[in-house]
Amino acid sequence: MRAPGVVHHGTRRRRAAYRRAVWSGAEVLVTVGVVLLLLVAHQLWWTNRQARHGAERKVQALEREWGTPAPGSADPDASAASGAGGGEADDGKNGAGQPAGRRSSSGSGGGDSARQPRWSQAYAVLGIPRLSLRVPVAEGVSKAGVLNKGYVGHYKGTQQPGQAGNFALAGHRNTHGEPFRYLPRLRRGDTITVETKAAVYTYTVDRTLPQTSARDVGVIRPVPRSTVRPSYGYTQPGYYITLTTCTPEYTSRYRMAVWGKLASMRPR
Repeated sequence: MRAPGVVHHGTRRRRAAYRRAVWSGAEVLVTVGVVLLLLVAHQLWWTNRQARHGAERKVQALEREWGTPAPGSADPDASAASGAGGGEADDGKNGAGQPAGRRSSSGSGGGDSARQPRWSQAYAVLGIPRLSLRVPVAEGVSKAGVLNKGYVGHYKGTQQPGQAGNFALAGHRNTHGEPFRYLPRLRRGDTITVETKAAVYTYTVDRTLPQTSARDVGVIRPVPRSTVRPSYGYTQPGYYITLTTCTPEYTSRYRMAVWGKLASMRPR
């Protein structure tokens, strides 16, 4: 007869193996947790720090290249003789089917006459006083070459600053400098400046599309108008700027757009 309380060696071995398995599983979970925390810290803190620093240096480099630092914003009330404006009237129509407002003093069409920027080249500075933002604008919207550097990207095929049509831009809302994180704070009448080697263009925020499909290409067409939500947008040619970013925060499922109209142009 087996004595009470006696545990066979096999039972002890099974218990020891069970404890080792539980301990090893706990170590794996802790390791995975630490790795995930590091990845989150890298995405939400380090990429922002790195990209913002790089973007600030690029802004400074552009200003040195242009010779003199430009102010953070231009005078939106510049006279018609020195301004290039446009866009449709508040009711969306001007009767003549032409952009309402002022034409560029530099000639028909107006806008920056510099040669087409190279792919991923930073060639302008976007300023948004309400957001205390000054960030480089680069050609293209690739993540590796433009957006992940903390820059704002210019959609290839859309117009350049000051030109008739739509100067359309994209930027990250979260991580990698997140220049457009606070884009929803913009209100009608806020100013947006675009500085190039040739001139400073001032746009006035006019309309906002809070949410649309990521495939809604209508928002960046020459006459911007949502193809998903047609009540948002314009019907007449003009001088527009479009700012796009992901929404809601920390997702890329949808897009939002902020539209503005050119109010003035000041040569450097």
